[in-house]
Order: sequence, then C-alpha cells, then structure tokens
Amino acid sequence: MTRLYSCLRRALGTFVRRESGSLTVESALLAPMLVWSVVMTYGYFDGFRESTANLKAAFTVSDLISREAENEITDTYANSMYLIFNRMVRDNTPLKMRLSLVRYNKEDDRHIVEWSTHCGFTGIWTTANVDPLADTLPEMADLDTLIVVETSKDYDPPINTDWLADPHKFENVVFTRPRFVPTIKADVSDRFC
Repeated sequence: MTRLYSCLRRALGTFVRRESGSLTVESALLAPMLVWSVVMTYGYFDGFRESTANLKAAFTVSDLISREAENEITDTYANSMYLIFNRMVRDNTPLKMRLSLVRYNKEDDRHIVEWSTHCGFTGIWTTANVDPLADTLPEMADLDTLIVVETSKDYDPPINTDWLADPHKFENVVFTRPRFVPTIKADVSDRFC
C-alpha cells in the first residue's frame, strides 16, 4: 500500500511540474466558462438596471405630483403619470400603479386616506384598510400629509439564466411630502385607467 501511494504521489508530482500543454485544449476548457460568465454578467446587469429604472420612475411620478399646488389631480393627470412611468421604463410588461394621499392624525394615532386611485391593483386604500400601508410609512407630524406612489411591474429577463426561478416583480412604495401646499387636491375615481 505504501509503495502504491509513493508511485501515485510521484506520478502526480511529475504531472503538476510539467509545463507542456496544448493551447487548443486549454482554450476548449476555458472558453465555455468565459462565455458563461459574460452572459451571466449581462443578465445580472440588466436586472439591476431595470430595478433602478423602476425606482427612478416611481420617484419621478411622486415628485411631479408633489409639485402640484394649484391644480387638482384628475384621472387624466393620473393616466399621464402612468404613461410617463411606462416611457421611463423600457420593459413592456404590464404596470400596476396606485396613487394616494395620506394624512396622519396624532390625536387618534391613525392615518386617514384623503384620496386614492389605482390602475391594475386590486383596489384603493381607504381609512378602513390603510393599516398595512401605514406600517411602511415614516413617522409623521400631526396633520402632515404624504403622497404615496406604489408601483408593481413584472420583470422578464432577456436571457434565461435561472437566477430568477419564478417571474419576478419590482415593487416600489415611494412617499413624498407636498412641496408648496399642505395638501394636494384631487378629483379622481377609484380606477383611473
């Protein structure tokens, strides 16, 4: 057994020290790994690029609404925000968007929904069902208002790399205070699209 071990060790040592090789064989072994790493890098980069684009578009919509001092938010305005979001994000998958204005009442320690409208979500926020959303909102001063923009968009990777086994959704909740007035007026229906 010791003799077999010595022979095996000597043969392995000789193989490791040899410097001869074939460029063709080495290329054939390394080329698939190189191609695989480039494809995976592209897949990951595209996913992060799409996630960032979704978040930036949600912030843009929230910021545009926060600057409305004199004008009311209408279904037409909300629909134009929906179209802006879709233009900012290159992916053609369906978009869900919900726009809401929430006021905090410190005396009752609760959030009051001033108005809410949606396109694609199952419904709007009301004062009765706002508790799940209230858990995600920051602390607010008494009678302070927040514009809440929620978006959800499916992501379909350009290359099936199996890093997203199931269809993935980019879901964002963005909140912004009104810029120039204490509240944003609205005359919207429950569903704007």
